[in-house]
Amino acid sequence: MIADIDTLHPLETEGARLGIKNPAQRYDRQGERNDQDRMEAAMRAFAHDFGATTAVYLESCIHCGMCAEACQYYVQTDDPRYTPVRKLEPFKQAYKREAGPFAFFYRLFNLKHRVTVDELQEWQELIYDSCTMCGRCSLICPMGIDIARLVGQARHGMFQAGLVPHELWAVAERAEREGSPLGATPKVFKERIDWLSDEYDVQIQVDLDSADILVSMSSIEIMKYPQAIVATAKVLNALGEKWTIRLDGYEATNFGMLSGNAQWQKDLSMKIINAAVKCGAKMLILPECGHAYGAMRWDGANIYGKPLPFEVLHVSEFLARNLRNGRLKVKQVPKSVTFHDPCQIARRGGATQAPREVLAKLGVDLHEMSPGGDLNWCCGGGGGVVTIHRADELRYKVFQIKMKQVDESGAEMLLMSCSNCRQTFDDGQAHFKWDKTAHSLLELVADNLAR
Repeated sequence: MIADIDTLHPLETEGARLGIKNPAQRYDRQGERNDQDRMEAAMRAFAHDFGATTAVYLESCIHCGMCAEACQYYVQTDDPRYTPVRKLEPFKQAYKREAGPFAFFYRLFNLKHRVTVDELQEWQELIYDSCTMCGRCSLICPMGIDIARLVGQARHGMFQAGLVPHELWAVAERAEREGSPLGATPKVFKERIDWLSDEYDVQIQVDLDSADILVSMSSIEIMKYPQAIVATAKVLNALGEKWTIRLDGYEATNFGMLSGNAQWQKDLSMKIINAAVKCGAKMLILPECGHAYGAMRWDGANIYGKPLPFEVLHVSEFLARNLRNGRLKVKQVPKSVTFHDPCQIARRGGATQAPREVLAKLGVDLHEMSPGGDLNWCCGGGGGVVTIHRADELRYKVFQIKMKQVDESGAEMLLMSCSNCRQTFDDGQAHFKWDKTAHSLLELVADNLAR
């Protein structure tokens, strides 16, 4: 039996560091290339993303400013730099000059100058430190421009230019090299599973050759919230499912996507896809992790190159389905709760009602945040922002929106279905000495299974 989880793999107790230390010296430029090479690499990556949909988006902006009021960074600072569409300026500038319908005239009369490395470096803080790609601006835009998607594309160019924030690059590179951004290697994960299985007397299926359900986990859960592993096992065992965790494909967090490296994103996703295919899984359950949901639910088939041969469900969707059909039974929970909707699962993912079905079956008194659901404010830590130390001051400023929402709900209990959001809430709680603690929807269900 392993002694204490946090002594085995120490995590910093203050701040949302997750083992990522504040660098004594920042290296926000990767590699030794000159500025010309960096700029050309960025332009090649930008050009790769200048397809028809992107072109329509970039040509459609009417500069109405509505996206500004939808962005927590602008709302909390009144700084026009944080207007979402402005964060795209170098990307849009490159498009207008190099690929747009009037590109010849832009170049001939120098109406749009060539993007410089200095501009890209200044831009780094705008598209990494002050954008979680939460999509609230996309939902509000009257022209239907998916600004969050464009920011994700812009990050491709930044990565190719070697202009990614120090910590975000480090965890993305570690994920590619070791299979996990936070050191949750197969060996570490297996040790945790063995410890949890013994400590909580729960059977956790590992590396079955054949299974109906493949379970993936996020490194944050493995390293910081291991009760999520126990809760998942309890639910699946109660249902009598034939399920497994595969050590050759379990890490659902995709820092390749967050950092802007499309190849690393593909590598991480294919590990899970290949593991599911190998064991013949009919369903992949994604953990309480927002960006993991987007990376696999909506990008997985594109990465695979054809329809996925299995169904993809976020764990809250899986719970809702089995509570709805009566296969899963739960006890009533006589508490008032409020629910934080993770942006990538609800607004970007479409799974907004699933957790509410679960909460209804638990019999709680739901106090909705205002605004909630698809319009819910982001926690401020997604998109890799929580890893970047220099972004802390700004992140804490925007987190105050969430504190106000939760306090105004008057609920006894705060629930969510994203471990990254939960970590951001825990960090905000510690920073502000706030009296609210974030809890897991999955764990609440597992703790109240009807026998």
